[in-house]
Amino acid sequence: MLEKKRAIHMTEKTARKWLHERGVEIEDIANLVYFLQEKYHPDLQMDDCIENVERVLSKREVQNAILTGIQLDILAEQKKLGEPLQSIIETDESLYGVDEILAFSIVNIYGSIGFTNYGFIDKAKPGILEKLNDKEATGKCHTFLDDIVGAVAAAASSRLAHRAANIED
Repeated sequence: MLEKKRAIHMTEKTARKWLHERGVEIEDIANLVYFLQEKYHPDLQMDDCIENVERVLSKREVQNAILTGIQLDILAEQKKLGEPLQSIIETDESLYGVDEILAFSIVNIYGSIGFTNYGFIDKAKPGILEKLNDKEATGKCHTFLDDIVGAVAAAASSRLAHRAANIED
């Protein structure tokens, strides 16, 4: 049992570390949550956004998606994927939807509102998403990471909306 607890702790710790190493901070994701929810919650505080991001990041399936996506991005940067997958991921080919499918595994945790939030933020690309999407500026491949970060924000936003609805009822 202790080994399983260590593995779970290591998974979360590694996911958070890799996000940081790729230039994504909890506050960056919380800013996206704020962007998605500010017009619906006039008293929204950044602490509420951070708390919801933290709760989403504590989910094992989210951690697994983060680890998988970041690892694929890194392998693409190192040119360690076979063709044609190498070129597809390296260029973030528009018809390649596996990055979005991985993101949907995160979004789905908090229900259908997450899909709407994710679709909106994926198109708008505010804040950290704009930075991650700019391959020239970062010099890195973020084919999976930008979708994962958007999905974490969408899930945290959905969690916040669900909790607010339960309080208002």
